[in-house]
Amino acid sequence: MATNRTYNDACGTGHALDLVGERWALLVVRELLLGPKRYGQLRTDLPGISTNVLAQRLAELEASNIVRKQRLPAPATADAYGLTDWGLELEPAVRALGRWAVRSPAHNRTAHLSPTSFVLGLRTNFDAALARGVHARYELHLGDEVFRVLIAEDTLSAERGHQSHPDAVITARPSALAGVVYGGRPLPDAIATGDVQVEGDTTSVARLTAALSLPPLAVES
Repeated sequence: MATNRTYNDACGTGHALDLVGERWALLVVRELLLGPKRYGQLRTDLPGISTNVLAQRLAELEASNIVRKQRLPAPATADAYGLTDWGLELEPAVRALGRWAVRSPAHNRTAHLSPTSFVLGLRTNFDAALARGVHARYELHLGDEVFRVLIAEDTLSAERGHQSHPDAVITARPSALAGVVYGGRPLPDAIATGDVQVEGDTTSVARLTAALSLPPLAVES
């Protein structure tokens, strides 16, 4: 169990909250869904968390077999935190919860957005019906992190790493790119101001943004 506190509820949902319901716990999990991160990386990507709370959450998640400490391979050769196989199974729940929550009229889309959050959003908000016939490769440079994205056969894959022969290499802050993808900001405007840089085929970037959609806001009937 993540903490000494418990809902003492036999329902699986209650026990899930015992495990990942503490403040920041699920966001720590989110940041590790695309691969291990060093402690300092987690602090950067979760700027609102204190050092003590991050250390406590990591210890709790490790004790619950959701997170494990590991050694990154050369050339990094540093300690990092990654999800166990069981912890990785949380991805569908995290993505579904995020897609549900963006329907809230109170959702602040201008708040901090980490590179991992943005890339998970690509996986979550991809609409196969909007990507029929599209085959394109992208390389995203978001801060210090690099991701490869592929749209092919009505599916989208997005993960860490460089892309071979990308149609476009996109460099931007996650929030700036989200403004184009979800906020309706014209790509030429973002490029003109330097908020987004594109090397390669800009029309392929338009195909990427066109294949993503947010659900409608929730309204009372």
